[in-house]
Amino acid sequence: MARILVAEDDNNVRAFIVRALQLKGHEIFAAEDGGLAEEILAREKGEFDLLLSDIKMPIMDGIGLSLLVGAQYPNITILLMTAFADQRERASGLESLIYDVITKPFNLAMLLEKVEDALNNKPAQIIPLAKRGIEQI
Repeated sequence: MARILVAEDDNNVRAFIVRALQLKGHEIFAAEDGGLAEEILAREKGEFDLLLSDIKMPIMDGIGLSLLVGAQYPNITILLMTAFADQRERASGLESLIYDVITKPFNLAMLLEKVEDALNNKPAQIIPLAKRGIEQI
């Protein structure tokens, strides 16, 4: 299975994601912010198949982490998560760098499907919120 680095500052969400992906047989490394994720990346020499990261985190956010991973470890697929419309829009300029953005809250099936799609390089497109019928606040 895949080696996945999860960067999520919410303990409950991180535990949910880690457990779900472990049950699917993936090897999971977890960090509570982008700075710790960067340390894990360096220690493991970037040998991950997927980075699954929240966008809004302390120390280093998911956008900064994505830029770092894209520059230093371009073979890692990047999948971001957010509950905030403005944060999702920040990622809309990074289509060449990230696979997609998962909108929180999500259920187990949605998470597993998106991770599998990303790992299998299934075509994805970040669709602007306005086209999804979601209004920004």
